Amino acid sequence: MADFDLQRVALPTGVSLDVAVEGNPAHPPVILLHGFPESHRTWRYLIPELARDHFVLAPDQRGYARSSKPEGKEKYAPHEILADLIALADHFDIGKFTLFGHDWGGAIAWMAAILRPDRVARLVILNAPHPVIFQRSLIENPAQRAASQYMRVFRDPGFEKNFTAKGAEKFLDVTFASHVEGGIDPEERAYYLDQWSRPGALTAMLNWYRASSIEVPPVDAKVDKPTFPIPDLPPVAMPTLVIWGMKDPALLPCQLDGLEDHVRDLTIVRVPDAGHFIPWEKPDAVIAALRPWLSAQTHLASG
Repeated sequence: MADFDLQRVALPTGVSLDVAVEGNPAHPPVILLHGFPESHRTWRYLIPELARDHFVLAPDQRGYARSSKPEGKEKYAPHEILADLIALADHFDIGKFTLFGHDWGGAIAWMAAILRPDRVARLVILNAPHPVIFQRSLIENPAQRAASQYMRVFRDPGFEKNFTAKGAEKFLDVTFASHVEGGIDPEERAYYLDQWSRPGALTAMLNWYRASSIEVPPVDAKVDKPTFPIPDLPPVAMPTLVIWGMKDPALLPCQLDGLEDHVRDLTIVRVPDAGHFIPWEKPDAVIAALRPWLSAQTHLASG
């Protein structure tokens, strides 16, 4: 099982992040953003592959593993986490970079692509919905609304009140492992339980849900529109590859419907037999989709 030396990086945003740093700094940079409830290890199979010809940064984002866990849900608002991303690139003297995002890391990646196109050269999304499509689906698509009810549970401030070491195992088995195709390797299970045992870890991870403005109505609620306006976001300008595990029980394939209206240069690769955690459930399929796309983009950039 791949392991990585982590660098501790203090950022001017007030947090310190553990970052897996691999590859030659002279090579094109890529930054990999994991989601809930993981860490840089989301990318454990992709990091060595990418590091052959890229300079790779894979942070444990704020609130996760041994990275800083500031108190208060407001510290996990998307703009705070986007600021971490830009500060991390600045720390390594990186201007523009290719950005990968999965799950909540994908939410930040979409945001970065929309708000900081001066820094994001290319975008790779793995099972992470565009914010406008996601919010609309939660209003209009009964199946997606039902699949997302766990977000309401995670936002309950009492959810983690009785969380103990034993509770960590139950949380892993009930809310995580049950959604993983083929189960979780015992060695990886030990990583998760160690990371989640850090003081304040569960609250910090859940604060990503609590700080988000995405509205998840109850299953049977009559809702015509969310209580906040769906933003009229500009289209994503840079080349974008979306790789989607079609057996994802939480983020349904409807998240791909109409995506071309929000991305100018879009490639979608559907992986029929992959679930939500596609970066490590089906890394070969991800690499098979990724390599020709990266090669084509490099050729276009140099042509």
